[in-house]
Amino acid sequence: MSATPGIAGRDEYRAMYMVDEIEMKAPLELCFRAGADVERWPEILPHYRWVRFHRKNDFGEGRVEMAARRNFGPLAYPVWWVSEMETDEERPAVLYRHVAGVTTEMDVEWSFEELGSGSTGVRIIHAWRDGPGWPLPRQLTRAISSAVIGPVFIHHVAGRTLRGIRDHVENPSTVNKR
Repeated sequence: MSATPGIAGRDEYRAMYMVDEIEMKAPLELCFRAGADVERWPEILPHYRWVRFHRKNDFGEGRVEMAARRNFGPLAYPVWWVSEMETDEERPAVLYRHVAGVTTEMDVEWSFEELGSGSTGVRIIHAWRDGPGWPLPRQLTRAISSAVIGPVFIHHVAGRTLRGIRDHVENPSTVNKR
């Protein structure tokens, strides 16, 4: 099963299409490996509660359960999802298709681009056609996705994840611990 063949244009994703990106002052291969090594995320990303493979096919491949926190001041709101994950080293990309949790049927694509001078651009696209499968009118679930779930939860967690991975790959003492 393919997690996603690559996220199509924004028009196909009516509920939500969100882009988060960052520059990492580290080689592309190191950034790609850190982005795909999700089992290690709870060690290097304090907002991740756990990451567990239900089925692991290979490095960065299989069905993976992830849980994180979205902080609202002193309150930590738990978020959780299960995805089919695959990596494409040639592109390079890390691809997810959410299969359980509120974000079921969301497509996620991490892409990596050499920027020169040893830096890498990392972009995460979260794209969702219809939003959550709640028993509500589709227009309402799409509105909730674009106004609340995307900007309040997904953007926040994705931004923290990118910054945490950047801090990790830019610090040789943490990268070489493994």
